[in-house]
Amino acid sequence: MIEERYELVTERIKEIEKEQGISEEFRGYFQRMSEFVSMIDELNTCIADGEYQKLPLSELEAWNRRLYEDILPENYEESYANPAYAVKKLGNKYGQLLSFLYTELRGAIVYTFEKKTEYLDILFELLVQIYHQFEEEQCPEPSNIKETIYWYASDYCDVFAADRIREQVDEKESFAADLIENADLSDIRYLYYFGEYISENERKTAAHLKSLPEEVIRKMADVYTEGYRMGFVNTGKDLSGKSTVNIRYVLGFERVVKKAIENFRKMGLEPVIYRCSVSVITKRQQIRTGFYGAVPNKQYEYDHKDDQGLFLDKQYVERKLEVMKTAFEQYKEKAACHAGPAWIEMFGEKPFTPVQKEESVKLSEKQAELSRLYDSRAGQLTNTYIPGDERSFTIIAYPVPEIGGCYEEIFDEIIKINTLDAKLYEKVQQILIDALDKGKYVHILGANGNRTDLKVQLLKLKDPLKETNFENCVADVNIPVGEVFTSPALEGTNGILHVSRVYLNELQYKDLEITFSNGMIEDYSCSNFEREFENKAYVYDNILHRHATLPLGEFAIGTNTTAYVTSKKYKIEEKMPILIAEKMGPHFAVGDTCYSWSEENKVYNSNGKEIVAKDNSVSLLRKEDVSKAYFHCHTDITIPYEELKSITVVTETGEEIVILADGRFVLDGTEILNEPLKNM
Repeated sequence: MIEERYELVTERIKEIEKEQGISEEFRGYFQRMSEFVSMIDELNTCIADGEYQKLPLSELEAWNRRLYEDILPENYEESYANPAYAVKKLGNKYGQLLSFLYTELRGAIVYTFEKKTEYLDILFELLVQIYHQFEEEQCPEPSNIKETIYWYASDYCDVFAADRIREQVDEKESFAADLIENADLSDIRYLYYFGEYISENERKTAAHLKSLPEEVIRKMADVYTEGYRMGFVNTGKDLSGKSTVNIRYVLGFERVVKKAIENFRKMGLEPVIYRCSVSVITKRQQIRTGFYGAVPNKQYEYDHKDDQGLFLDKQYVERKLEVMKTAFEQYKEKAACHAGPAWIEMFGEKPFTPVQKEESVKLSEKQAELSRLYDSRAGQLTNTYIPGDERSFTIIAYPVPEIGGCYEEIFDEIIKINTLDAKLYEKVQQILIDALDKGKYVHILGANGNRTDLKVQLLKLKDPLKETNFENCVADVNIPVGEVFTSPALEGTNGILHVSRVYLNELQYKDLEITFSNGMIEDYSCSNFEREFENKAYVYDNILHRHATLPLGEFAIGTNTTAYVTSKKYKIEEKMPILIAEKMGPHFAVGDTCYSWSEENKVYNSNGKEIVAKDNSVSLLRKEDVSKAYFHCHTDITIPYEELKSITVVTETGEEIVILADGRFVLDGTEILNEPLKNM
């Protein structure tokens, strides 16, 4: 029946290209949709017949370009995927709706590669349903089109959202894992079998990894998988009862992933490698979770990050949560055996500052509140079936060729940074922790134009001989080495955090400034845009994630001066991922603490002291109402050493212990951290 539905609906859509029965105003749009579906059908036949994988590289590149060219920056200004262009051509009433429809239909590309014919049927039938409205009336009521979109999202939530749950925990959903393990990774053509957009970054990354000796690939995989294993060891969690691990990465890194799969299997873990979502039903704004290729156009993704605003209401939220619960219940045994994610991140792309478009869908205040409600309850559901206190994670990052002409050199430097001597850092960082544990609060002051003046309150230790506030981070879940961190007390944490330029979640911020009052965000701004309300909206949407306020969930001091010097040497400071950037100076995370969902687990540093600062007054609300305790976001903001005047520990008696002065470590025994800085 699925195949029969597919044949019928594709034939119907192909006829649209020749028809003249609708208003000329909309004819070009639907003809473009017909051409797109015809292209997908041609691709589907090529893959089904086995011809696609026989194509030479040049033809695979041509196919890839053809599939994605309409949303590439050079073509996007005249693409119906661009809401501004769609509104210009189709009018205010229809442009936004039909731009959404085209964007949603573009998911057909990856569904074709994964042979999800049912998904193609659903999308193509949605197109036909809306087209028929334009056949019946020259200008159909926009509310009727909106209603059709609403019922598409609601009716097929039990397909898309339920399948998404299964993909997260079921190792049998193995499209990517099978491809990685069975493809000839020495033949670059394999990149085009995933269905993602492939740019120079992915091609050159795969080529560079192909050139590296086997022992280097093994070393890269080993530090990644061993960090994951040590995450369980260091937090006292039992890995033996787990059976799956979620591998998240960017295409081009398959040689390392293949070796990592071998390592994970030795731990008893099968890989779960699912694709980043492409449907409005399962996406969370422009955030990518899973595996993916190049982003064809970040502005395109930003323009459509809030498309759910076309249908988001309370009924839909309840429906989606019910689907989630039913799916988790169906796969609860697999969910309970899921060990958590292991990320390989890439960095080095040009910083991106989006254009704010009036034509893009925006959430109303009520919808933003519903979105937060959904995130909270979905997080609680996930934690029920995949308990946070039983799972772990690890993250590691490497550069993409776009980072610059010294790509190979930078790549080698990052390998060294990711494999630094953890034991040495552990010893030096303990000296910092010993000083910090004497403090009532820590005072951070900026310099060289940095306006930071912030006092971070620390938890009072009941037994300093057995307890500590700070975790000694030595490259387990969070690679590379190089930080000590705590969950600060909120009450008494006051002041301004400022950084001249920072790159967070692939978005650039200029002159980001956040004011804290008793540990909660009181005010915020940046200077990305000319109008102040746009700057506030940008921070509100992408750092506060539409919460009225957020707590300071983490305070940390980065110690990885080697990474800092590398960033300066190659002038890639603003391209460094937060994973490495947070090790290059003091950093502050807004949102949940580092211990969210696992606060009750006892955690110890290697010296035997228990880390007791895992909660704050907000996270403690979980004992009364869990929905008030978590925000489902954690964004790290780092002050680079050159913008730092001092970090000073202030004790109960008023004694001041200076830890850093003018960007240099000054405590006895920590001077070794300054050695790399001498080479700047």
